[in-house]
Amino acid sequence: MEFTAAGPAPHDGGTTLTGYLDRSVAERPDAVAITFVDYEASKDGLTTSLTISELHRRVHAVAAWAAHRCDPGERVAILAPQGIEYVIGFLGAVRAGAVAVPLFHPDMPGQEGRLDAVLDDCEPACVLTTKDAFDRVREVIRQRGARAPRECLAVDTLQEEWSAEPLSPPAAPDDVAYLQYTSGSTRVPAGVRITHANVVANARQALSAYFGERVEGGATVSWLPLFHDMGLVLSVAAPVVGGIKSVLLDPAAFLQQPGRWLRQLAANPRCITAAPNFAFDYTAARVTDREKAWTRLDRVVAMINGSEPVLPWTVERFNRAFESCGLRPEVHRCSFGLAEATVFVATSPAGTVPRSVRFDRDALGTGTAVTADDGTPSSTLVSCGSPLGQRVAIVDPQSHRPLPDASVGEIWVNGPNIGQGYWNWDGAASAEVFRARLHEPGELPEIGWLRTGDLGVRYDGELFVTGRIKDLIILDGRNHYPQDLEQTVEQRSEVRKHHTAAFSVSVDGTERVVIAAEYSRSLPPERRFPSETEVALRKDIAGAHGVSLHELLLLEPDTVPHTSSGKVARRDCRRRYLDGELSSEKAHD
Repeated sequence: MEFTAAGPAPHDGGTTLTGYLDRSVAERPDAVAITFVDYEASKDGLTTSLTISELHRRVHAVAAWAAHRCDPGERVAILAPQGIEYVIGFLGAVRAGAVAVPLFHPDMPGQEGRLDAVLDDCEPACVLTTKDAFDRVREVIRQRGARAPRECLAVDTLQEEWSAEPLSPPAAPDDVAYLQYTSGSTRVPAGVRITHANVVANARQALSAYFGERVEGGATVSWLPLFHDMGLVLSVAAPVVGGIKSVLLDPAAFLQQPGRWLRQLAANPRCITAAPNFAFDYTAARVTDREKAWTRLDRVVAMINGSEPVLPWTVERFNRAFESCGLRPEVHRCSFGLAEATVFVATSPAGTVPRSVRFDRDALGTGTAVTADDGTPSSTLVSCGSPLGQRVAIVDPQSHRPLPDASVGEIWVNGPNIGQGYWNWDGAASAEVFRARLHEPGELPEIGWLRTGDLGVRYDGELFVTGRIKDLIILDGRNHYPQDLEQTVEQRSEVRKHHTAAFSVSVDGTERVVIAAEYSRSLPPERRFPSETEVALRKDIAGAHGVSLHELLLLEPDTVPHTSSGKVARRDCRRRYLDGELSSEKAHD
């Protein structure tokens, strides 16, 4: 079944990010374009801002430098820490007609292999960084030998004269603006080819959905990494297209003190922000009553919860924790998206509290959404509402036919924000994902559909995401969603929240279930009783899901692998388990 949503768009400044920035500098040159709050330089946050004219001038300088060293369409990688220079580098590469590749500082923990894989794939001609990171970045790229990029520039050392250099006409809307590498939760990272038209369309869709008719005077506040799809569109594309201010923090600043995020929300009226589900749990647990006493959240427009499954109790806990700060429950906007669609696809309706529904777990496992009766095993899902000016269909992944309401199927998306395919992929293989064809489409478009790989259901006119096709656990013909098993395990206080992975393995030709769970950080080793905990967890899983575990691993904190966006990497966890890299002193059943 298909459903759509549309709304008013922000002012038309063209069909590229460059066009919108040119228009803003002509209309509002002295308005603040971007602010970075540096908590490493000062515990109270050292604030640095650029006006639109200053940002435009520095973007022009980087574009002129890049155009002298790169041919149109060559890749320019951004290997820089979070900050204003990162944004300048990205927009400068785009303005030069190059293909930007937003990446990260080489010393980012846990990402060494990923960086090498991405650089091998995109083969950048140039690298942009900052003066503080320059020596380390240059060392890393020199180690690549013959595969090293030709040039490396510290954006914040570029001479002012470059801003006066003439530029060639900007890229066309259908040219590739950047490669958005996937987080790699189910496969090796792949670069999605996002055109100028794609990113502008998605920014307009998001601005309309979250701000409504009044974008002017708004702001975005974010600590999300700029190399991540949601961070890039929220903090760079949407502010440029909407002509609004972007306020940036470093992810580490948030993790150290999540109250810093809330303080910036309070300081910037009419702002929107976004974070994965775990961040809302983390913030509710860590922010003190003293901090809440001088934090006002009544002027926040939207808090977007996306990037991973939204848990209903997280929404309730966060709203309850900050009710005294003036936070309105309807500000929480549960959303669905993916890099292949630029980022944003659907969100819960404005002005309403996100809707949770208890579905019969067994019926859901057989492909039908039915509300659960009292006492029936259930899965509570949070609605992601309606699409953001695009089409969504629920499709049988085998027959490619649209399914009726209340049927679980693959989520397919059709709209101007859909990427052009994966970089360096075979054309036919890429088309299977990005240009899928519907069979018996009825009134729907027949071609041009993105296969998301996510399972979902349209229920009472709203989208509910049930899980990933590749993560689905099938036992004796019944489907089990790994997040259901994980949530049951994480109800125990001994287990760390958002750090559990459930997956299947083949044992003597039969699919069996393994669960890897981390001990809670607050549980000291002397209070761990692994045998008793295992017995209790096995009983919980058997009682709630009718599943007998093959193995239960109880692990030290920070052992279960995560993607760069913070999601549990179940397939990587499974690989490490099969390779013998994950183990605990547990006996097989």
